[in-house]
Amino acid sequence: MKVEIVRVGNSRGIRIPKPIIEQCGFEDTVELQIENHRLVIAPARRPREGWEEAFRAAGSSTHDELLLDTPSSQFDREEWQW
Repeated sequence: MKVEIVRVGNSRGIRIPKPIIEQCGFEDTVELQIENHRLVIAPARRPREGWEEAFRAAGSSTHDELLLDTPSSQFDREEWQW
């Protein structure tokens, strides 16, 4: 499909037909990338998208150990009230 590049202020833009927007799942924002001299328009990712699956893939936390053992400072030993 060929579309005309139109002026939008000092920039240029294209009009994307509604059926294509719906088919691609575009909402209010999209992500633009250049790949091999081509413009790729993709649906914008939601913040933290895919995190839940990553946490599940990481497995159970029942065997986790403290990974960061920070030594106490003089303040911790003498000034801080635990």
